[in-house]
Amino acid sequence: MVAQKNLCVLILAAGKGTRMKSSLPKPLHRVCGLPMIAHSLRAAQSLNPGAICVVVGHEAPRVMEEIKQNLHDWGITAPIVFAEQKELNGSAGAVRAALPLLNKFKSIMVLNGDAPMILADTLQQMYAVFDNEQAGALVLGVNVPDPKGYGRIVRAADGSFARIVEESETDEHTRRIDEVNGGMYVFNAKDLVSALALLKPQGPKKEYYLTDTLSVIKDFQAPVLVFNLPDYTQALGVNSQVDLAKAEDIMRARIAKRLMDSGVRLVRPNEVYIDEGVEIGQDTIICPGCYLKGKTVIGKNCRLDGTVFITDSVIGDNVFIKLGTYIEKSVIENDCEVGPYAHLRPNSTLKTKAKVGNFCEIKNSVIGEGSKVNHLTYIGDTDMGQGVNIGAGTITCNYDGQKKHRTVIGDHCFVGSNVNFVAPVEIKPYSKIGAGSTITKEVPEGSLAVARARQVVLENKGVKKND
Repeated sequence: MVAQKNLCVLILAAGKGTRMKSSLPKPLHRVCGLPMIAHSLRAAQSLNPGAICVVVGHEAPRVMEEIKQNLHDWGITAPIVFAEQKELNGSAGAVRAALPLLNKFKSIMVLNGDAPMILADTLQQMYAVFDNEQAGALVLGVNVPDPKGYGRIVRAADGSFARIVEESETDEHTRRIDEVNGGMYVFNAKDLVSALALLKPQGPKKEYYLTDTLSVIKDFQAPVLVFNLPDYTQALGVNSQVDLAKAEDIMRARIAKRLMDSGVRLVRPNEVYIDEGVEIGQDTIICPGCYLKGKTVIGKNCRLDGTVFITDSVIGDNVFIKLGTYIEKSVIENDCEVGPYAHLRPNSTLKTKAKVGNFCEIKNSVIGEGSKVNHLTYIGDTDMGQGVNIGAGTITCNYDGQKKHRTVIGDHCFVGSNVNFVAPVEIKPYSKIGAGSTITKEVPEGSLAVARARQVVLENKGVKKND
């Protein structure tokens, strides 16, 4: 989108969120892997505005720090500034906190930090209508199945905006109106600043409501528009843990549809849990119970059996990940096979056609091309070459109580069952390690290493037979 340097987007994220019953500030609660404020920031960035201002209040330092530390991970490159609402006295009070910034722009869009489901396309359409009509204000309107609790949008006989009636002020007629205030706006900056100065406190809490600015701006003889959005779910706010769960369901359904439309097979779409940033290639099959999180990228023609958990990892093409496998911050190249019940801990890499079998754990290691770590094995802090075979029960003893050390296993080595590698140690290529050995020294290329005590048999010292 063309840069809108005269536009500032305000995201209101100052409220306490008392109904969440949580010590975590409301904007930081996560939906599909990202805090709600991150979803709002990403949508706002699509407008390419001159600035994005986040209005903070409750636990302001914590919210600001979380945003500052994660902008890169969230993909936010737009300039972000903060305004602090010292007194939590309503939505108009939150906008007033940003007054010094508002005066620098021609247009102001106001979003909510607890409404994570708004889509970038919707914001772009809202701004285009506002800009083309040179309006004084535009309000997002949605038709909801149950309008109770919402401010109703009342229209004039010609269909234009007349006013907003809050739930507490509705009569029999307005109570039946199902078009409600979606809580998002675009304003002419000068009209907004002038209207804010004329507001009076409302209700027992003496709060200032942003909705009241619409009637004031209309009195200025400036056009006030309603942008009606058919998909009311985009405007839903999150005010409780129940709302959070509903938002998660709605957003996950969107993600599932997008992936299926691109050629991904989700066996039971409502039984997989895929974060917003996950990418999956065509013809990949995802079975029920899988969790795909963070910045995970999965290639084409893969199969993920049920209850697989993957976070922040890259999976190549034609990879088979079996039941119950857990993968974190790792790379699996093409044509690999993992599991069942394997655990790839951070910084693990499986080269092409490598295999890690059942009940194996890999940590901070490279498993070489075509190498096999079949079962009941721990490989940590290891550089393994290609064509290696690791027997069952093998472990790398990589920690001496103070420091971690690396094990190097060269190409085409064969390691028998129940072997211990005491790092630091290097096994040169084409070597064999006898079963049950504890290896503490370098093994030369092409050698056979056996490190175990000679078997001793003492006759008549076994279990006594019953008389």
